[in-house]
Amino acid sequence: MKKLILVTSPPSSGKTYVSKKLAKVLKHVVYLDKDTLIPLSKQIFVAAGEEYNRSSPFFEKFIRDYEYDTIVDLALEALEYDDIVLINAPFSQEIRDENYIHNLKSKLKEKNASLVIIWVVATLEVCKQRMIARNSDRDTWKLANWDEYIAGENFDIPTALDDPRVIDDLLIFKNSTDEEFNESMGRIVDVLEETTK
Repeated sequence: MKKLILVTSPPSSGKTYVSKKLAKVLKHVVYLDKDTLIPLSKQIFVAAGEEYNRSSPFFEKFIRDYEYDTIVDLALEALEYDDIVLINAPFSQEIRDENYIHNLKSKLKEKNASLVIIWVVATLEVCKQRMIARNSDRDTWKLANWDEYIAGENFDIPTALDDPRVIDDLLIFKNSTDEEFNESMGRIVDVLEETTK
């Protein structure tokens, strides 16, 4: 069965690193990164005369949802041509929205595909250090307002997505240390290869 894999978590948990490693190991994969849309989104801030802030009300109202709609539409189209599409993006609101998940699963069913959520887990301190190390302008506000930023993020595992009858609907990828990464990579690749046959 075909799969749409969403590699999700709050920022700096290691989604991009995990996503790229998984995409290289799995077979017949189309890799999509929502961050590819950032240059386009930046131009919307410029055109609107707004300060670049991906945590702002302006971003939430005029940009955020369109980025997600676009990357999912690209993924659904790609499933016409390959077996697995992997999206690297937080999906922070979407994965906790039952209607959104239900509608996405319905669209995937039409393509004989299933939904897999891989939730990347890292400690808050590891996330902060990774954010500092990547030195990206999208993190400027977050680092300057760390407590406010953390209060607005949900780091809890989205356990409501887990159906005990389905082996690969929610997979937890622990990623605070190299040891956790290696264990998680082996375990999750085994599950995905078994359920894609």
